[in-house]
Amino acid sequence: MKYLFIILLFVTSVSVFAQTKISGTVTDTHHKPLTGANIYLKGAFDGATSGQDGSFSFTTDERGKQTLLISQLGYQSDSIQILVENKPVHLQIILQESVNKLNAVTISAGSFSISDQSKNTVLSPLDIVTTAGAGADPMAALRTLPGAQQVPNQTGLFIQGGTGEETKAFIDGMEVLHPFYSATPAIGARGRFNPFLFSGTLFSSGGYSAQYGGAMSAAVILTSDDLPQRSSATLGISSVGLSGGIDQLSKNKKASYGGDISYGNLWPYFKMVSQQQDYSLSPFDWNGDANFRIKTSPTGILKFYGYADYNKLQFSYPGVDHPNSNDMFSDKNANGYTNMAYQESLGKNKDWRLYLGTAYNTNTDWIKTGYQPKGEPPVLDTIKAFTQLNEGKFMLTHPIGLLSDIRFGLSYQYETNNTLYTPADTIASAGYQFKENLYDNYTAVFAETDLYFTSRFVARIGARGEYSSLLNKYNLAPRLSLAYQLGEATQLSAAWGDFYEKPATDQYMFSHPDVGFMNARHYILTFQHIKSDYTWHVELYYKQYHNLLKTIPDTMPNGSGYARGIELFWRDRKTIKNGDYWISYTFLDTKRNYLNYPFEVQPPFASKNTLNVVYKQLIPSITTNISATYTFASGKPYFNPNLPENEFMSQKTPVTHTLSLSAAYLINGKKTFTVPVFSVSNVLGSKQVYGYNFSPDGSMQQTVTAPASRFYFIGAFFSFGINRSQDVINNNL
Repeated sequence: MKYLFIILLFVTSVSVFAQTKISGTVTDTHHKPLTGANIYLKGAFDGATSGQDGSFSFTTDERGKQTLLISQLGYQSDSIQILVENKPVHLQIILQESVNKLNAVTISAGSFSISDQSKNTVLSPLDIVTTAGAGADPMAALRTLPGAQQVPNQTGLFIQGGTGEETKAFIDGMEVLHPFYSATPAIGARGRFNPFLFSGTLFSSGGYSAQYGGAMSAAVILTSDDLPQRSSATLGISSVGLSGGIDQLSKNKKASYGGDISYGNLWPYFKMVSQQQDYSLSPFDWNGDANFRIKTSPTGILKFYGYADYNKLQFSYPGVDHPNSNDMFSDKNANGYTNMAYQESLGKNKDWRLYLGTAYNTNTDWIKTGYQPKGEPPVLDTIKAFTQLNEGKFMLTHPIGLLSDIRFGLSYQYETNNTLYTPADTIASAGYQFKENLYDNYTAVFAETDLYFTSRFVARIGARGEYSSLLNKYNLAPRLSLAYQLGEATQLSAAWGDFYEKPATDQYMFSHPDVGFMNARHYILTFQHIKSDYTWHVELYYKQYHNLLKTIPDTMPNGSGYARGIELFWRDRKTIKNGDYWISYTFLDTKRNYLNYPFEVQPPFASKNTLNVVYKQLIPSITTNISATYTFASGKPYFNPNLPENEFMSQKTPVTHTLSLSAAYLINGKKTFTVPVFSVSNVLGSKQVYGYNFSPDGSMQQTVTAPASRFYFIGAFFSFGINRSQDVINNNL
């Protein structure tokens, strides 16, 4: 027994002395201790769990080269090769955060997402159609977001000090040449698109991706729907027209087709609600759209969208240019747009993503404008303006690691602008007509990468190069965006970059084709907090304009300007039961020296202060949705020829207030969903002064106001096959 005890004691002693201590600490990349990380030797039972300070310690009998495995929830697992001998091993282990598409930060500087799916969604398509005063127009609903100016008497989106022409629209990556109906004197035109045709809209007031160009101030990026979940049909009857459409899903659920057609005529409405303009032909409109979607493979889809529109109007209104006469205007417009996009995953591992797109735009306006002296025939100039844009785009995207990717591609546009101008005196004498034709080959190449350093920090680095044969000039536009996730729903983003745009061809390029690209440099800082119940968005921005077009003293690209300000957006879906509201505020300080301006001044489309308050209330007991929109805009500068040059644009219009209301009653049937709708804009009838017109000698002044103090709408919309009532309820809960 004595010898047995000695032998056991010897073996135990050898075993104890043969054990090696392995210890260390586990931290993240910011040197913050990680608690609960698992550390163990591969193929053995030796290991430990890190404590609150990130430290760990264990012993092992293993010898030689060993593999140490480290894992922690939310971080990338790691392995380390170590050599286990007779001396302790001490390690400092750093784990990288795991990156996945569900929790990763996304670029948000200068942008608002309008979607049914994006985690950064601010508005949904349903928000657009239930916003009072928007008239189911996506472009009008965007004016309730910060950065947008209220310019009801002009056509386009005026964003952060930019003109309406400086905001471009894109569908599935392709530019839309005429996203609004044709402009008319002192009346802003609405957008052309149905919000339910698009699953998402990215409203970028600056700092947008290098994939897109030609927009110096902002971009509206629309993504069309993929395959619908089921077949459906719609019918609309309203005070301004009729509409109907279908959306048919194939039996194998791999293809769909659809279309809508509508007819609008304001003649009955204008008979009941008088307008400032005297319409000899009230506005009427025929339009239709068609689409098809084909699932070409598990990872591929082909999408087509086409749109056609034909409309006419003619009216006269009091003018100041000619004494004892009325100004006259008429327009006949034909517009068409088609877009086809194909996306597919390529390669052995399907890790390349291919995008191919093509689009065709055409627009023709037959305009007559002039005046009619009392008791005499009208004196009218005629203009036929034809524009056409053919475009194509190619892009490849490849992942880098788990989430980062790189994309590159090119786009090409061939644009035609033909104008035939016939002055009134030419018509009378059968004399000379002015014909002007312009053609442009525009080519762009771009490349950018989204680099995820961690799931909380991403950088988008890109550049875009452009060439215009019309300008015979090149440009190179570098762009950089950064985003850092401060918390689960909170992030800070920044963006910087150059954005170029050609001058408006129909205004200045015919007589001065030697001008160059206009340029804006963007600096944007954005704080954003988005949860299901609350959204909080704060943005600071500064935009510097270069090479703006000057027409006086000479047409040269030497104009300048700036825009700077702060934007606030707050949305609350929880505080008020069944209520939903958002508040947006924009402070804008902007000045420009361009066109015929003698020096830098605040332009006539810019208000220093703009406020929008949108409130929606669902009453479940009667399935009714009530919406109200209040808009405030401070006065805008206007030109008074009676003032000296040093007081150019020194006077301002009065502030404007508008309150709009709408109500929608939801009726459910077994196979139908019906929504009677009533809305009225500017309920209080407050006077809207948009500016002043002066006679050539400055002796006469005319106030530019809204065509009518209020606009009323009543209608009923029917859905067959899809019940949208739950969407409306969920949108307000």
